[in-house]
Amino acid sequence: MTGRDLLRAAARELASARVPDPDYDAGLLMERVTGEPALKIRGGMTADLTADQEEAFRKMLRRRKSREPLQYILGDTVFLGTLFRVGPGTLIPRPETEMIAEEAIRWLRSRARPDLAVLDLCCGSGCLGISVKQNVPTAAVTMTDLSGEALTIARENAERLRADCEILQGDLFAPVSGRTFDLILSNPPYIPAAELNSLQEEVRREPRMALDGGGDGLDYYRRIALEAPQHLRTPGYLILEIGYGEGDAVKTLLRAGGAARVHTEKDFSGIPRMVCGIYAEE
Repeated sequence: MTGRDLLRAAARELASARVPDPDYDAGLLMERVTGEPALKIRGGMTADLTADQEEAFRKMLRRRKSREPLQYILGDTVFLGTLFRVGPGTLIPRPETEMIAEEAIRWLRSRARPDLAVLDLCCGSGCLGISVKQNVPTAAVTMTDLSGEALTIARENAERLRADCEILQGDLFAPVSGRTFDLILSNPPYIPAAELNSLQEEVRREPRMALDGGGDGLDYYRRIALEAPQHLRTPGYLILEIGYGEGDAVKTLLRAGGAARVHTEKDFSGIPRMVCGIYAEE
């Protein structure tokens, strides 16, 4: 079967399995196997795939038809223009999360001091902390996560991307007891527990511990709002990704925890996605 014919058939199979964006996914799988752009293949690649290529493609196709996330099948995803390794032990980085990294980079670059310390809580694949380190090399970046599986991938990403980050295992601030930072950023679990089973099937394949925010989705925000002031220098900055409809509640928590100023930022869809708090006025 030619690459073009196989690609068309694969898209139909994915559509029948109710996979979102079947043409896009089939194209990425084909690109990974052949090394050729999907657009070129759709436009007229008539040569047959080798037996090994076709076997590899069909194997990945079966996985995607089972609703395994595309990023897990490929083993990587792009975040802020950089390719990060991901796997079943890590949350898959979303484009919206790039806002957190961009705001952190902006704030760090605006400081007068070059030796700023950054803490990335619930780091997962390391996409936030590593992106900060790549863009602000003078910053000292520490990343923590409770999951050993996630930290294995974070270490691999840091090593491959030559990002000199400190990576520690533990629950939130536990690995950095007694230490302070200029900037703390986090994309913590924020899905209310009762909603987890109704999420898209692909999302349910991601680590539950990276999704489950407790009864109302705010468990981690309560803990971060309470503990962050003990780990922030003056002035300190806290940047948090939030779930849908959680902005007002998280702002209230940060104010109660001592934030002098708090604001939210909206994502590409106009939904509040980030809450930022300044601790001690400049």
